[in-house]
Amino acid sequence: MTKDISTDIAIIGAGTAGLYALREVRRARRDFVLIDHGPLGTTCARVGCMPSKIALHAGGLWAARGEMEHFGVAGTEGLTLDRARTWAALRSQRDHFADSAAGKARSAAGERLIDGRARFVEPTVLEVEGADGRTLVRAKALIIATGSRPVRPAWLDALGDRVVTTDSFFELPDLPERIGILGLGAIGLEMGLALARLGVTVSGADVAGTVAGLNDSELSARAIERFGREMDLWLGAPASVTADGDALRLRSGEREARVDLLLAALGRRPNVDGLGLAEAGFALDARGTPLYDPATLQMGSHPVFIAGDANAQRPLMHEGADEGAIAGYNAARNDIVRFRRRVPLAIAFTDPDVCAVGARSDELDPAHTVIGSASGDANGRSRILGGEASLLRLYADRVDGRLRGAAMVATGGEHLAHLLAWAIQRGETVHALLEMPFYHPVIEEMLQSALQDAARQIGRDSPLPSGLRSAHDALAPAPDTEPSR
Repeated sequence: MTKDISTDIAIIGAGTAGLYALREVRRARRDFVLIDHGPLGTTCARVGCMPSKIALHAGGLWAARGEMEHFGVAGTEGLTLDRARTWAALRSQRDHFADSAAGKARSAAGERLIDGRARFVEPTVLEVEGADGRTLVRAKALIIATGSRPVRPAWLDALGDRVVTTDSFFELPDLPERIGILGLGAIGLEMGLALARLGVTVSGADVAGTVAGLNDSELSARAIERFGREMDLWLGAPASVTADGDALRLRSGEREARVDLLLAALGRRPNVDGLGLAEAGFALDARGTPLYDPATLQMGSHPVFIAGDANAQRPLMHEGADEGAIAGYNAARNDIVRFRRRVPLAIAFTDPDVCAVGARSDELDPAHTVIGSASGDANGRSRILGGEASLLRLYADRVDGRLRGAAMVATGGEHLAHLLAWAIQRGETVHALLEMPFYHPVIEEMLQSALQDAARQIGRDSPLPSGLRSAHDALAPAPDTEPSR
């Protein structure tokens, strides 16, 4: 028997984007259904940002014994690590995050949660196949928030369960002694370093000549040198993997290693291929990704919106949250709003962190851009924390000094990146930021040093010391205001 449901808004996917869309739909007091085939819980909580950060934290704790010895702590050579317990503790904490996200979905949707896989029959009609049978959902507007899945090339299938992705990696009962990693983007690099710090021998390969997507050549060189101390980085050549008895043989160029397990960290693919979009009349690009307006998230002229990893635009949790809110807002209203997106911000928590903020260096005209740099070896706080390898690069307009972007490999970089994202979004200039207070000794002084470097290249008309204003300027009334009496 087929159920037939009519509603205002149908949301496909109960991950981050879907739940933020649901928040806006409920705020508009519209009727809805939330469709998900499970498991509930966001990608970030189950298999992404949260378990990987737990692994990095555990790895950092174990690796700290070397620093303890440097400061006179004796007996560290007698410490042991039970990696099975480490991984069990990781899964326990991961389950807390995932269960919390799943509980939020159940609580927010209540009886309007449909368990099943959705497929478009028409642009506003869905067919949902679930354990309870078939359901037709007719909606005035729809939101696609189906998330993504790891890329696993077919040529790896012959290697069976000796190849894992991040979707299955955290379910391992224990860690191997030797692991190969294909793909050294943010996730591949994070996991490689976490495992290396837990005592696993790690060989990582990527056809790209850099790691974590860095495109600034100086930062890339700094990152490769720093992280290459902890794991093998095989860059710039295709890799192959073959069976080798009960293990695997990973090759890249003239380098090779025998590994017990391979982690494929080759990015993620939008979960849209099973939705029947082409058959329902939606326009797709050559890769099968739906065409949509990035400012409204609307797909063509249909009352259908696509958000989060499903559209492959900015596959990050905070971006998925914003896109879910945009899609939910527009789906629930007659007048569609074009939204201005926040400044791009990406962080790999590699310690030192790899961060990119705003415009990338290859997006800017070198003739109109100055680059302000600061190194951790000249920053007292960074040296205390072992962050001498840190490097911060700021990109600013050569004429007006407006900050356009930044990238870094830096201890504490996650905090610097946020400060810079806020400054870029507010349209701050190099000279205006130098007027802000900087404490000592703090990592933020690296930002001050990089700003001073950029300011020297831009120049200024004022004879006053950099970063300081006269009392007269500070007390002068703002334009178009009356002086106080």
